[in-house]
Amino acid sequence: MKELFFIAILFVFHTQSSLSQFEPNYEESKIPNFDLPDPLTTFDGKKISRKGQWKRTRRPELYAFFEENVYGKIPAEFNDFSAKVLEQGDNAINGKAKRRQVELSFEKNGRTLQFTMLIYLPKNVKKAPIFLGYNFLGNHTIAEDENIIISKAWARNSDKYGISGNKFTSATRGIRTNRWAVEKILDAGFGLATIYYGEVDPDKDDFSDGIHPFLYNQGQQKPDDNEWGSIAAWAWGYSRAMDYFEKSKEINSSKVVVFGHSRLGKTALWAGATDERFAAVISNDSGCGGAALSKRKVGETVGRINDIFPYWFCTNFKAYNNNEEALPVDQHELLALIAPRPLYVASAKEDQWADPKGEFLSAYHASEVYGLFKKEGIPTDQMPMVNQPIQNTLAYHIRTGIHDVTDFDWEQYIKWAKQQL
Repeated sequence: MKELFFIAILFVFHTQSSLSQFEPNYEESKIPNFDLPDPLTTFDGKKISRKGQWKRTRRPELYAFFEENVYGKIPAEFNDFSAKVLEQGDNAINGKAKRRQVELSFEKNGRTLQFTMLIYLPKNVKKAPIFLGYNFLGNHTIAEDENIIISKAWARNSDKYGISGNKFTSATRGIRTNRWAVEKILDAGFGLATIYYGEVDPDKDDFSDGIHPFLYNQGQQKPDDNEWGSIAAWAWGYSRAMDYFEKSKEINSSKVVVFGHSRLGKTALWAGATDERFAAVISNDSGCGGAALSKRKVGETVGRINDIFPYWFCTNFKAYNNNEEALPVDQHELLALIAPRPLYVASAKEDQWADPKGEFLSAYHASEVYGLFKKEGIPTDQMPMVNQPIQNTLAYHIRTGIHDVTDFDWEQYIKWAKQQL
């Protein structure tokens, strides 16, 4: 029965993005000619050869472009919250973990927003490093743990599947354990923190809910053209989790690895670029608007993603719909904004929609900036063999399989994080 509920969820969740006449290109021979911007040459043509020049000049101008024209600016600082432990236990996950369920609450202008962070910490580590990642289907779906609270936001958002209710939400417990290698993470001495992303901003074209309205001016109904879309809002939520970690006596806030898959992989990259407190960043199958080079126009394109998900990015990004050649940046320069901190980009062989080669080339071309900091990146523009990771400060692998997160992925992330942190 649980599997049937799961299939129903996935069918609605994923087919919402397939209703279009768009014909993707997957042939290398049909990729248009394009000039890839040099991450170490400024917009006015000056070469960058020293770390100080990167930090003072090139990084700020690249960051400003992505903020104004791709992901959108947060219109004002808003990071005051209260935290409340809703539930805790010291004998979770076969006795290996301490479980904490913490509610972060934000209030402004008569509005209140709350999201719940589920945290598992290894019992044998005093201040644990931690992986932080959003989940798609509710905290209660990531582990077979009856103590995990089912959020009110999950219950509300499940209505769109037409199969909501108490029976439905109970049936969804543990249906995403395949994507979260909780025991492997704990056995390696890491903690795991996860948040249902729909609590921060529901994944729909509606800016009347979620965090956006908290920062509207009087009479405003949606963000301005250069203001944050949903990806930037979700990245904001990652930073608020980091605020909490900095106050925790159980978590090593200097060793937080921000992780994301698919649209949340895009989010993890932007969070890593905007908040340098994150010690390392993992992008899993993030594709267009994430790690993949936009100018290749392979699989999902800028025009396609802005058509189907017009609320993910800022309105200014639509100027590059079917016009990627006009972009003065590309996604390798987003990856470069994370330098010199460790960054892992991962692809799946059958996930052609996300353009695995474009994700790899993006990591390769970002390596030039890592080299400026004497950090090792991707040494060659020839893709590695499948299931043969390159585990440098800037790491990459392509694995067998589809658009997903697997135990193989987590095994590589854990090994790499232990080396890097």
